[in-house]
Amino acid sequence: MKAYTICMGVLLSLAAIASVSIAETHHHKFVIEETTVNRLCGTHNIITVNGQFPGPTLEVRNGDSLVVEVLNSGRYDATIHWHGIRQLRNPWADGPEYVTQCPIKPGETYTYRFTIEDQEGTLWWHAHSRWLRATVYGALVILPKLGTPYPFPKPKLEIPILLGEWWNRDPISVLQQALFTGAAPNVSDAYTINGEPGDLYSCSSQGTVKFLVESKETVLLRIINAALNQQLFFSLANHKLTVVSADAVYTKPFATSVVLVGPGQTTDVLFTADQAPGRYYMAASAYATAQNAAFDNTTTTAILEYKSAAKGVSSRPVLPQLPRNNDTATATAFTTQFRSPSQVTVPTQIDESLFFTIGLGLVNCTPGPQCQGPNNTRFAASMNNVSFVLPRQTSLQQAYYQNIPGVYTTDFPVAPPVKFDYTGNVPRGLWQPSFGTKLHKMKFGSSVQIVLQDTAIVSTEDHPVHLHGYHFYVVGQGFGNFNPGSTASFNLVDPPQRNTIDVPVGGWAVIRFIADNPGVWFMHCHIDSHLAWGFAMAFIVENGYGELESVIPPPADLPKC
Repeated sequence: MKAYTICMGVLLSLAAIASVSIAETHHHKFVIEETTVNRLCGTHNIITVNGQFPGPTLEVRNGDSLVVEVLNSGRYDATIHWHGIRQLRNPWADGPEYVTQCPIKPGETYTYRFTIEDQEGTLWWHAHSRWLRATVYGALVILPKLGTPYPFPKPKLEIPILLGEWWNRDPISVLQQALFTGAAPNVSDAYTINGEPGDLYSCSSQGTVKFLVESKETVLLRIINAALNQQLFFSLANHKLTVVSADAVYTKPFATSVVLVGPGQTTDVLFTADQAPGRYYMAASAYATAQNAAFDNTTTTAILEYKSAAKGVSSRPVLPQLPRNNDTATATAFTTQFRSPSQVTVPTQIDESLFFTIGLGLVNCTPGPQCQGPNNTRFAASMNNVSFVLPRQTSLQQAYYQNIPGVYTTDFPVAPPVKFDYTGNVPRGLWQPSFGTKLHKMKFGSSVQIVLQDTAIVSTEDHPVHLHGYHFYVVGQGFGNFNPGSTASFNLVDPPQRNTIDVPVGGWAVIRFIADNPGVWFMHCHIDSHLAWGFAMAFIVENGYGELESVIPPPADLPKC
């Protein structure tokens, strides 16, 4: 009996050891290069990673580390941003050009080294230099630690769904033309699912993405909106979807027939293959809110096919009913359902109370080839009437770390310089922003609240605002002008956590977080045309006490300007 007890004890100890997750370090090499592809009846040279479009999917576990050597063999400066990764104390690996690093020049190399700390779910990586991310992006899947289950039924199949935008012209030249003329950039020629437009477009049937499923199996779709400039509705014909995660944070599950994802956002949904064996479209189309603004009103598709469907059947798949392009009611009904799975600790004693107006503006200029915006103006964008200007001689993080003067100031306004009816009839005198490289400095550990207020300058619009280096709680949203009395309706019990928040069209959103990650962190609209026009700012979060609250030293191979 004693020997049996000892043996059982040994077996239990071995089982316990086996259940302990051992973190791994994953090594990858990314080669940014030009690749020839066929899309929409034409041959195009695009910038890719390792010749793939979309780029490679990286799969890791919570606690793992990544070492990604990036060789820029393309013709443009480039960086890679690991969207949604906290990068604790390590802004050097974050990636936005001229914010945390100078870009990787053609022919040069930089190695990103970072660890996944207490994050799991779906994130993604993308170029963070001009419009390269039109084709330079891929999925980043973070699985739970070994022995740790999902907090929902384990799926039999997991599928990354990367929604994108496609231009027949070189996206960099589309951006350059817009910046030269001051007008809005040309809209995309198609949307894509995993790099393919789908068979509703010309010359695209052969490449349409197809996913095979078994009847009755549970499937997890990891949906990523990698589009440059467009919020998207997504749906799967005849199948009910259950949202279980967003921006790599688990949510209280809820059922829906349509998903709204803003650029930069991710949403994980479960569905059961419980329909009659056959072929069903998954599809995505625009949610467009800016008045009188052109947008790509096409629809991208992929096909879900049951393996048990009759062989040789070539019937057209069933198409889902997507919302109208301006269906804000459906968008709102979806976004307001997000909750954390259980009660969370939300900051209540606020140290930094910030109010940011956001949106577009117009710059007065002399009529001519560089003033082709509305009424001979140039488009601009701003936060608190400051249109952000990136430095070019060094990065903000390097300037801060090395005490380089004259690169930025720390006087970003904590409130609008002028109070006005933000979503009403805005006086023309308030349409033109000022320009500057202004940052806001905060002490480590500060409790932060930011009100993000859309404005009607040019037009109200739904803006996806992304904060690097942080997740934040979305404690309130609404339409019209934010009223301090709205705090009574805040959700301080189980608000969702996000890294990118869709601020409602003609409305506001309030976010809260603890400034516990030192460094320089970018905050910007993830509509890249708006970012190019200056819709951005950056925070300096000071070091705290000791090594564990301080930014690590810069790597030796950090690119130089």
